[in-house]
Amino acid sequence: MTVPRSMNRAESFNSGSTVAPRRALFRLEMLNPSMKALTVTLCVLFLSFAFDPVTPFVALVFTVAVTWVVGDISWRRWLLLFTPFVIMALGYIWTAALFPREDTVLMSPVLLSMGPLEITEAVWHTALSLGLRTLIFSALSLLFILTTDPVHFILSLMQQCKLPPKLAYGILAGFRFLPLFREELRIMQQAHRMRGVGKERGWGKLLRALKRYSIPLLASAIRKSERVAVAMISRGFTGEPHREFYVQWRVTKADWCFLLLMLGGVAVSYALAALFGTLEWYRGQL
Repeated sequence: MTVPRSMNRAESFNSGSTVAPRRALFRLEMLNPSMKALTVTLCVLFLSFAFDPVTPFVALVFTVAVTWVVGDISWRRWLLLFTPFVIMALGYIWTAALFPREDTVLMSPVLLSMGPLEITEAVWHTALSLGLRTLIFSALSLLFILTTDPVHFILSLMQQCKLPPKLAYGILAGFRFLPLFREELRIMQQAHRMRGVGKERGWGKLLRALKRYSIPLLASAIRKSERVAVAMISRGFTGEPHREFYVQWRVTKADWCFLLLMLGGVAVSYALAALFGTLEWYRGQL
C-alpha cells in the first residue's frame, strides 16, 4: 500500500476554495492556524494592559486593514458579523456613562449635563475605552475565525502543539456531526407537522418539544458515535502519537512575518497613545 504524498498548504486550500487569490506577501487563509491563534492571543493579551481610547482605536484600524487587505473575506459578511459587537460596545459605553464609579465623577470636570445625568471627562474616557476594547477584541477574533478552517486548525494543533490524536479526531467527528443533527431535527419537525403537531408556543410546549426531539437525537448520536468508533479502529486510528498526515502544516517565514506584523501594530498603537499623552494602564478602573 502506497502512502499518498503530503499535500502542501496551497494545494489543501485551493482544493476547496472558490475565491480568487490576491497578490500579497501572504494570505491569512494560508498561514499556519496554530501560529495565527498564537498571534491573536498575544495581541489580545498585550492590548488588555492598556485602558485608554487611543491604543485600542489604532489597533482596531490596523486589524481591520490587515483583515481586508490580506484576507479573502467578504466585506458584507464581515460587517454583518461585526455589527452585533458594535451594538454590544455601544451598550457598554452607555452603561459605563450612566453608572460610573463615584471617584471618577468627583475628580474630573463635567463634559455633559442633562438633568440628573452628568458625564465627566474621566467617565467618558472610561466608557469609550471599554467600548473600544470590546471592538478590538472582536475584530481580532473575527480575523482568526473567518480565515481559519476548523479541520486545518485541529490538524495544526496535532502537528505543532502535540494535541492527542484521540481528542483531536473526536473533536473532528463531533464537528462533522453538527450539520447531520441539524438536518435530522428539520426532518423530525416536518414529520411532526405532517401529523398535525403545530409550532410550539409558550414555555410549557417548548419544554415538551425539547423532550420530544432530544431523545431521538440522542439515540441517533449514540448510534453514529459507535459506527464512527468502529470505523476509526478498523482503519488504524488507535490513538498512536506518530502518524502520517495527508495535509502537512509547517511554520514558515510568512507565519513569523504575520506575528511580527501584528505585534508591530500593537507597538505602534502604544507609541501613538504615548505620543498623544493618553496612554493609561489598566489599574482596576472598572
